[in-house]
Amino acid sequence: MSKLTHFDKKGKARMVDVTGKTPTQREAVATGSVYMKKETLRLITDKKISKGDVFETARLAGIMAAKRTPELIPLCHPLSITSVSVDFNADKKKNKVDIEARVKCSGQTGVEMEALTATAAAALTIYDMCKAVDKAMVISDIMLMEKRGGKSGEYKRQILNPKS
Repeated sequence: MSKLTHFDKKGKARMVDVTGKTPTQREAVATGSVYMKKETLRLITDKKISKGDVFETARLAGIMAAKRTPELIPLCHPLSITSVSVDFNADKKKNKVDIEARVKCSGQTGVEMEALTATAAAALTIYDMCKAVDKAMVISDIMLMEKRGGKSGEYKRQILNPKS
């Protein structure tokens, strides 16, 4: 098992010291889904939700959340993010919206938390904008799909059942 780095020898919480690490190009991709009623998805894709364009509002929320991750997650380092993209795919067969957030920076620590935070904020925004018509929506499967850069190198999630 890996050593937990956010606690010192006495069990006190600490921010990891990355001073000696060489800056590298970092990138992380996270995904998540929001399951909903068929009618809710139709209202979103037809841009008929009364609060406005759900995807564009959720995209902005995801971008803003990535930039503010250190304010939300206590031991995250503030990073100079160079790029954030948040994209959506409406899956009409499964009545869900899939979210993908991609974050990049050149730095001494990774952007996994920023990508995960962007995905979560986008999903929560979809829920918020649509809850008047569908309180039963489910936010699900927020996960890191891939990351590049740094000492640990590349990670790519293995999809166990690609047909699901």
